[in-house]
Amino acid sequence: MTAYVYILECADGTLYTGWTNDLEKRLAAHNAGQGAKYTRVRRPVRLRYNETFARKEEAQAREWAIKHLSRAEKLALIEAAEKTS
Repeated sequence: MTAYVYILECADGTLYTGWTNDLEKRLAAHNAGQGAKYTRVRRPVRLRYNETFARKEEAQAREWAIKHLSRAEKLALIEAAEKTS
């Protein structure tokens, strides 16, 4: 099963990191107010970064690692990915 880790930018400028096995559906859920409690009051959210993994355990481990990065490190990760795409 393919899994994804992602970073969203919320309407208030904060960043939210999560994982899912259906990125489009999860993004729609966040924007519909059915995602994480954190994003419900910070809509709309915008997908800024994502990585793809073969197994959910890999995505979950990467989510944990990203959540422990500073905001500046997360922004650098996003910027680096935007430059290569």
